[in-house]
Amino acid sequence: MEQHHQYGTESDADTAMSPGLISPRDVEAVPNPRDKNGLHTPLLQRKKTLLPDANYSVEQHQAMIGANVSPIESLDYELIENELFRQDWRSRTKHEILEYVFLKWTFVFLLGLLTGLVGFGINMAVENIAGAKFLATTKSMSASGFMPAFLLYAGSNVGLILVSSLLCVYISPAAAGSGIPEVKAYLNGVDTPNIFSLKTLFVKGGSRKYHLTWRWLRYFKNDRDRRDLVTCGSAAGVAAAFRAPVGGVLFALEEVTSWWRGPLLWRAFFTTAVVAVVLRTGMAWCKGGSCGLFGEGGLIIFDVEGVKSEYGLLELFPVVVLGIIGGVLGSAFNHLNSKIVLFFGAFLNKRWRSAKVWQACLIALLTASISFGLPWFAECRPCPEHKIGQYPIGAECPTHGRAANFKGFHCPDGTYNDLANLFFNTNDDATRNLFSTGTPGEFRKSSLLIYLGASYFLAVITYGIAVPSGLFVPSILCGATYGRLVGMLMTPIAGDDRLDEGVYALLGAASFLGGSMRMTVSLCIILLELTNNLRMLPLIMLVLLVSKTVGDSFNDAVFDIHVQLKGFPFLDAHPEPFMRHLTAREAIKYTPVTFNAVERVGTVVDVLTTTRHNAFPVLEENGAVLCGLVLRYHIMVLLEKRAFLDHSDDSYIEKKPALTSSDFAKPGSGKGMRIEYLHVTPEEREKYLDLRFVANTSPYTVVETMSLAKAFTLFRQLGLRHLCVIPKKSRTEVCSLPPRPTSWLHASFVPKEQH
Repeated sequence: MEQHHQYGTESDADTAMSPGLISPRDVEAVPNPRDKNGLHTPLLQRKKTLLPDANYSVEQHQAMIGANVSPIESLDYELIENELFRQDWRSRTKHEILEYVFLKWTFVFLLGLLTGLVGFGINMAVENIAGAKFLATTKSMSASGFMPAFLLYAGSNVGLILVSSLLCVYISPAAAGSGIPEVKAYLNGVDTPNIFSLKTLFVKGGSRKYHLTWRWLRYFKNDRDRRDLVTCGSAAGVAAAFRAPVGGVLFALEEVTSWWRGPLLWRAFFTTAVVAVVLRTGMAWCKGGSCGLFGEGGLIIFDVEGVKSEYGLLELFPVVVLGIIGGVLGSAFNHLNSKIVLFFGAFLNKRWRSAKVWQACLIALLTASISFGLPWFAECRPCPEHKIGQYPIGAECPTHGRAANFKGFHCPDGTYNDLANLFFNTNDDATRNLFSTGTPGEFRKSSLLIYLGASYFLAVITYGIAVPSGLFVPSILCGATYGRLVGMLMTPIAGDDRLDEGVYALLGAASFLGGSMRMTVSLCIILLELTNNLRMLPLIMLVLLVSKTVGDSFNDAVFDIHVQLKGFPFLDAHPEPFMRHLTAREAIKYTPVTFNAVERVGTVVDVLTTTRHNAFPVLEENGAVLCGLVLRYHIMVLLEKRAFLDHSDDSYIEKKPALTSSDFAKPGSGKGMRIEYLHVTPEEREKYLDLRFVANTSPYTVVETMSLAKAFTLFRQLGLRHLCVIPKKSRTEVCSLPPRPTSWLHASFVPKEQH
């Protein structure tokens, strides 16, 4: 029996189940049931019941299956247990096993070392470039006045953004943005294109995955080991950015990775520890003035240790209020930013490629105009006459250096510009000013309100443009601003001996991060490592819980929204509610494309040419037995190596083939082989391929009566790409393969007996 059917131009038979095969990325409801009654639907948008509508029918849901199939491929995180795999493991010596373990640890060590060096280098470059810009602008302001200084300031901003945007638009579009949605999708099983290319490495200044093309790295030519390296790399990246090694591990665990294993935790922790050592060494080297304008610093960026942190029931009320404000503003940010990204994507970027560059440059010019113009029109304030916190006043107020709590800007001696303390600074220095403790009255309420509105507006329109930029620091700035404002309002009520204004700024930053990103544990630890104040742990936990709860009532987390905007077929952790009303059998749509255990070469070539599926069920005994599941790439290797048989009753494995598991290793870069590039002669088309020794003989299977929700959960938790659905009756047979679309499933059914 040869049962070969082409089912359209669906993107890829990636995730399968079979009486058929179901692909959890294949079912998209239109309208999305999640927007109606889903358990993940925001509370304020839910209907009164989770029951289906009165006119509900299975056909309605089946009509949704296969909609909006994504052209993006999936990744094979499952171990392919075929005969070659078993031979490879049986033949491995103790030396090779030790070599494999040693290489794993060597890789994560090098990953931490390189990430630490790149992170330190980027921080040093940013501080020096920004410092030189601010010093030159201040000097020009003193010598020539407003307009020459503004032109210098705005021109340098636009010039830097222009270079960055050109690199992102014309060299590596994948380098734009924070990279978190792309890495999150990759670790979910989506083969996000070009995010780990050399171009992205060059444009972004670092990478979390390197091409494994050397012969002695043959052990890592599979998606499973690469996934572990990418996970360790994401933890190392956060650790380097915020000097928070433990927070980096928890960030990878909570936010980006979809599957986690015990040994991976240990390796990720080791990677971030290496990053911390590298950063500490670099900071120690900078203490001697060897880093130019880069400050001495340390692993604690915004140190608020030793600040007044006494609190009681009275302080819990403003903390809860901060959480509510953070949830509302964070969810509003997510909504507004997504609308702006959609607007520019629909009306500008799809029409003109250069529009992305113009957009970035215009936003840079607008940012420069706001950050330079608003402080210019701000009122000068007299310098304090006494020591404020850790800042002794006197000759240092106003301070004309790069970083200071009391910027002189255009103000005369003896006065300072509090708005310039925030605008005319790097984001890190502005955050330090907001977090500064023992500095009551440093900012006016009006200045904080102006800065909050401007920074919030700029963050909304900036995130998502074609530059390598993130969201953490702008979110911290917005939250710290209204947090300090709440602290100023609370000081007359609670007294000076309670929580400091800088502590309220810290809690405000936590609330905005929680309201926008919806993380809790990792954000809590990152903020503690940033500020070096463990006594704030209960309050940070409370404000994160409140802000996340409020934000979840309106929309999704910002990174989840951008995953959807980028079109990645991301699998959520929980099934859609409508899946509870369907069985795996009811989700099946297509008749499967199958191969016999020993198949004619011409038939194989024709099927590969007319379909884009990435796995095929292999049947034997006239379709009565499921032999296994064979990957498209493995079939391509057999064709390329000319592993042909002259007769259908021959066995290739008995001929002791020269092929090994290394021949079937996945390439580290590029798109791999394509059937169009393989030339097969007419004589070769009449030969046969033995698919049994390369087929995965133990694919995951479920019975057709299993609920779709349970099948989805199994698929998602095991990190599968294909899942076979087995008929309940013995007279019916398994097999089929669906694509990986923006939702979940696609499947087919093959009768055991063909009439």
